Amino acid sequence: MDFNDTPEEAAYRAQVREWLDKNATRKENAKDIAPPKDLQELLAQSKAWQAKKADAGYACITWPKEWGGGGGTTINNVIYSQEESKYAVPGGIFAIGLGMCIPTVMTWGPDEAKERFVRPAVRGDEIWCQLFSEPAGGSDVAGLRTKAEKDGDDWVINGQKVWTSGAHFCDYGILLVRTDPNVPKHKGLTMFWIDMKDPAVEVRPIKQMSGGAEFNEVFFTNLRVKDSQRLGKVGDGWKVALTTLMNERLAVGGSQGNADTDELISLARETDIAGEPAIRHGGVRERIADWYVQAQGLKFTRFRTLTALSKGETPGPESSISKIVAAKKMQDLGSFGMDLQDMGGVIRDRKISPEEGAYTEQWIGAAGYRIAGGTDEILRNIVAERVLGMPQDVRVDKDLPFNQAPKGK
Repeated sequence: MDFNDTPEEAAYRAQVREWLDKNATRKENAKDIAPPKDLQELLAQSKAWQAKKADAGYACITWPKEWGGGGGTTINNVIYSQEESKYAVPGGIFAIGLGMCIPTVMTWGPDEAKERFVRPAVRGDEIWCQLFSEPAGGSDVAGLRTKAEKDGDDWVINGQKVWTSGAHFCDYGILLVRTDPNVPKHKGLTMFWIDMKDPAVEVRPIKQMSGGAEFNEVFFTNLRVKDSQRLGKVGDGWKVALTTLMNERLAVGGSQGNADTDELISLARETDIAGEPAIRHGGVRERIADWYVQAQGLKFTRFRTLTALSKGETPGPESSISKIVAAKKMQDLGSFGMDLQDMGGVIRDRKISPEEGAYTEQWIGAAGYRIAGGTDEILRNIVAERVLGMPQDVRVDKDLPFNQAPKGK
């Protein structure tokens, strides 16, 4: 594959750069820009930037124009992402909604749901979260216990979800529940979209060791939803959820906006070891070279997945490979950056910490990425079974009705 821009792609890249130069600040010129003082300011800035992108055709570039997208190609999207990464722009709060939830609505939702939700999400007017994980299920999404019972034309939902990113500021969510406990666990699930502002939905933020509170517990007490809020058929929830999960692993396996090899090379040039720049030490160069090779492997594996997406295909199990490598690389690189900073590497106060504590924050936060979107162990099983064709793990509850399967206390 030739990764050089074609004349058309080069022209599009120049167009993107010109627009970004007019509407955003390059990172090297953004050191004096104050970060948002609180969540509300971050949300306001993020929504304003998303709306500006949507007006220019740079939000959800590959989605149809009738849904508010740019109507462009996958390569257009890659080019824009590469160029935007050089600018200090708000981002992140729409990743779950636009990367996982709305694609699920577009694939499985009725036309009314698409008409109602896709365009507002593209513009950033509404934010979505994904409600899958539960305390008793761990990494076994299909082991969930939140139940939905039919009541006339409605469903009544009771249960709990956990580790739900952004639930405290989201407007809507996609919710996976059990509608039939009398069949094996993968077959009795159904997906719905829900209103996160409904009084029957209670969100409790979880305080993390990093000081943040991005994750939440979410409780449902007699939450009543219409059958028209269902995504896919009753009992097809696992099939619907796979659309979300494959997109999730693609998103988590991509760039997280953290320090990578370029930033580490700069740090190694500016940091002394025994009186000379760290970059001159063979051991330092060897570690950076290893991560550079991993970064290139991730980039080309991602391009292969993007090729599938450009053909209208859902990301497959190969996305798990990127997620396994990227999350561990992120953690190891953060740890090494802290080591290069010596005692300064453990200081978390951004006002006095080297690099504003970026490597410390990256090392602390990376542990979450090794859990989000599937733990390392789960993803290795997926790669072994579905990519390499190795024998499946023993699953004693695979064919048992969910209400007969052994459960921990």
